[in-house]
Amino acid sequence: MARRILRRIIFGLGLVLAVVTATFFLINLAPGDPARLWVGPGAGPDELAAARHILQLDRPILIRYLSWLTNFAGGNWGFSIAQQRPVAQIILNALPNTLLLAVSSLFVTYAAGIVIGLIQAARNNTAIDTGLTIGGLFIYGMPSYWLGIMLVLIFSYGTARAGLPHWLQLPAMGVSSINADLMPPAARLADRIRHLALPLLTLGAIGAAGTARFVRGAVLDVRAERFLLTAKAKGLDPLSVQVRHLLRNALLPVITLLGLSLPALFSGTVFVEVIFAWPGMGREIVAAVGARDYPVVMATTTIFAILVVAGNLIADLLYALADPRIRRDEL
Repeated sequence: MARRILRRIIFGLGLVLAVVTATFFLINLAPGDPARLWVGPGAGPDELAAARHILQLDRPILIRYLSWLTNFAGGNWGFSIAQQRPVAQIILNALPNTLLLAVSSLFVTYAAGIVIGLIQAARNNTAIDTGLTIGGLFIYGMPSYWLGIMLVLIFSYGTARAGLPHWLQLPAMGVSSINADLMPPAARLADRIRHLALPLLTLGAIGAAGTARFVRGAVLDVRAERFLLTAKAKGLDPLSVQVRHLLRNALLPVITLLGLSLPALFSGTVFVEVIFAWPGMGREIVAAVGARDYPVVMATTTIFAILVVAGNLIADLLYALADPRIRRDEL
C-alpha cells in the first residue's frame, strides 16, 4: 500500500510539473505585453524598457521559467502585476471560496446522483426511469455557463418581476450581501447559503445527472451477478443483501468516477465563478489572463493542478480501502 501511495505521489508531481511548464511557455508566447499594460499606453520606450527590466521580461524565457519554479517551490509566489499586491495574498483570499463551492457541489453531485441512480435502477424500464433518464441527459448536455445564466433569469430576475417572496429571489452574484457584516450569525449564514444556492445548483445539477446514469448502470450490472443469488439462497436478510452485497459492490466504480470528475469540477468552477461574480480562483484566473498577469496565472494554475492531483490520490486511496482485492494485490 505504501508503494502504491508513493508511486501515485511521484506521478502526480510529474503531472503538476508538466501542466505548469506548458502553462508558463504558452502564456509567455501569447500576444500582449504585461509591461505595456503596467505602465499604460502613453509610456515612452525608456519607461517601457525599465518596466520590462523590473518585471524581468527582458531575460530569456528559459531563465525566467527556472527562476519562477525555484521561487515558487521556496514559497515566493511573486507579485501581481495588475493588482499590485502579493500573489499569495490573492490566493489565500480566493481559495476558500473556490473550495467551498467545489466541495459543496461535490457533495450535492454524489448525494443526489446516487439517490436518483438507485431510484432508476429500482424502477428499471418504467416511466419513472425513462423520465429521469431523459431529464438527466438533457441537463448533462448543458454547458455550465448556459445553465447558470438560465438559473439567474429564473430565480433572480424572474422571481423578482413576478413579485414572489424574498426568500425565493436568489442573489445572482457575490458571496454575501453588502451588509452581511452587520447581520447576526444566523442571518449571515442564511445570506451565505442564499448566495451559494445558484452556483451550487449549476454545478450540482450537471454532475448529479451524469452520476445518476453511472450509478444506475453499475447497480444493474451487479444485480445480475451470481453472488447475489448465493446470498439470497443462504437465507440472508434482504436488507443485508441489498446494502452489504449489492450496494457496496455497485458503488465501488463510483469512487473511480470521483477521481475522474475532479478535473471537470474545477474547470467548471471557472465559468460559474465568472457568471456569478463568485470571488474564487477561477475568477482570478480569467481576470489575470486578460491583464497578462503572469504571476497570478501561474500560481492559480499550479494550485488547481495540485488540487486535482490530490483529489485523484484521495479517490485512489478510498478505492483501495473499499476493495480488499486492491490491497491484496499490493502485498
